[in-house]
Amino acid sequence: MSRINLFLDSSALFAGIASSTGAARVLLLLAETEHLTLTISEQVVAETERAIARKAPKALDDVRQAILTSKAQIVRDPTPEEVNSNMHLIAHPADIPIVLAAMHAKVDYLVTLNRKHFIDDPEVARQSGLRIGTPGEALAWVRGQMD
Repeated sequence: MSRINLFLDSSALFAGIASSTGAARVLLLLAETEHLTLTISEQVVAETERAIARKAPKALDDVRQAILTSKAQIVRDPTPEEVNSNMHLIAHPADIPIVLAAMHAKVDYLVTLNRKHFIDDPEVARQSGLRIGTPGEALAWVRGQMD
């Protein structure tokens, strides 16, 4: 079986970096030990760095270190043309590049804490073809795949 590949949005990456416990942290640790692959986009890196700079500026180096130690694959953001032609994927336009990046990377799961825009709207998963859930839901899914 090929290694499980999870796409973390900025909320999930932030949670994994900012907390020493929790499912998002466990996912980062599993990636460090190469039990799974993490994928993030350029936008996720930028959003996470902005959030950390705003909320915990002394932890900014932790973002870069977490990305390095988790061996996260960083994929390019979709082009503006791709974003414009896929406005139907999600109601919140700022999240279209995240959905597209996850789709292009052919990940197994998109991990987010953004229930409102991603999880509570089942059309996002249906139209994108992605499994979408919280870090806890993704971790439970990963454990099921490893049994």
